[in-house]
Amino acid sequence: MTDGALLFSYGTLQLESVQLSQFGRLLEGSDDVLHGYRQIEITIRDPDVLEASGIEVHLALVPDADAPPIPGKVFRLTSDELAAADVYESENYVRVEAPLASGATAWVYVKA
Repeated sequence: MTDGALLFSYGTLQLESVQLSQFGRLLEGSDDVLHGYRQIEITIRDPDVLEASGIEVHLALVPDADAPPIPGKVFRLTSDELAAADVYESENYVRVEAPLASGATAWVYVKA
């Protein structure tokens, strides 16, 4: 798949169970790094998200220029898969574009 959007994941979108439930397939990703954000923990209440991830406490990002880099994976998603990721991230996150250490620009979910 050469078309599509790049999505940087630092959390549960890397889990096979989440990928299968949201996208119907396992994603192939590459390692990358995000700067300018700090990880925090948030409690998830959405029952569909809890069922897919099996985890109540998820990571979220808040802006912080002095924070250490965030390692993660970059996935290429179709527009339908990106829409499914938006549904999964629900009211807890907003999707923003951010530059990565590799030079690519990708969507990333940060704390709403």
